[in-house]
Amino acid sequence: MLNDLLSNPVLFLSGYIIDTKSEYYRLLQEVRTKNNWEGWIIYMLKGVEFTANQSIQQINAIQCLFEETNTSIKTKLPKIYSKELTELLFEQPYCKSEFLTQRLNISRITAAKYLKELERIGILESRKVWKETLYINNKLFELLKT
Repeated sequence: MLNDLLSNPVLFLSGYIIDTKSEYYRLLQEVRTKNNWEGWIIYMLKGVEFTANQSIQQINAIQCLFEETNTSIKTKLPKIYSKELTELLFEQPYCKSEFLTQRLNISRITAAKYLKELERIGILESRKVWKETLYINNKLFELLKT
């Protein structure tokens, strides 16, 4: 799971730039007016370092949550446990029965049963959205918001 995550971009500088907007514009202006490339490059490198450290912390927190969730399912729901199920719960912060039927090759009835069991032990929380029930992985959702 972690290897899949790392194959996608996880470094987004826009948050850093927004948070330090005045410094960004000041240094950009200095590049134009004073040819101060050194200040601009140092600013951008600090942004890369800051954002990379945040991303590493987030990845580690997601990996830890994955392991906790995997252990919890294995312990509390051994009859439905599979690593594929746990991985599926971490592909997106929500799940629905059709995801399980397609990936785990199980019936809709079995998928609904799995999701209700995962909700019962506190891993997912169901929410009715229009005509569909979504099952939210709230802990993962909170980690992704940071």
